[in-house]
Amino acid sequence: MTAPDPTVQAMIEGRRADTGRRRQRVLTALAQATKDGSDVSVAAIARRAGVDRTFLYRHRDLLGQIHAQAAEPPTAPGGRGPAVSRASLQADLLAADARTARLVGQVRRLEARLSEVLGEQVWRESGIGGPEDTEQLKARITTLEQQVIDLELKLQERDDDLAAARAANRELMAQLNRHPD
Repeated sequence: MTAPDPTVQAMIEGRRADTGRRRQRVLTALAQATKDGSDVSVAAIARRAGVDRTFLYRHRDLLGQIHAQAAEPPTAPGGRGPAVSRASLQADLLAADARTARLVGQVRRLEARLSEVLGEQVWRESGIGGPEDTEQLKARITTLEQQVIDLELKLQERDDDLAAARAANRELMAQLNRHPD
């Protein structure tokens, strides 16, 4: 075997040193983002470290560390506990959407009920609508019908009495007209 060309060997060593510096910048950027609670994503870490995203995709160990850190809930600055994560915000948004859908349904039911009540009120107040207590009115109608029947019977009796009185009057007039004294 032949000895490697010193120029090529120098380029390989320079490339390894550049890769090492880039890796160190990525690890520093990841640690700083974790510490201050800023966004941990491939694009954000690449931008912060001053490297191309393809560099991160070529180095799977760095990419794995970024994804692992992104999955962890970030801590709030000052170590006060977990800060808001993207997943928690999405869960909150889904819960808010579900609550909004429930409230929209409830508002629609209430609007329908209000429409019914207002419609009934307008119907009654206009005089077109039916009475409120039909049973009471039916009983009143039955009472009035009975009174009408009773009055018709009394009227019939009086008509019969009047007819009898007229007949007696005619008979008396006829007797008076036959026997003049």
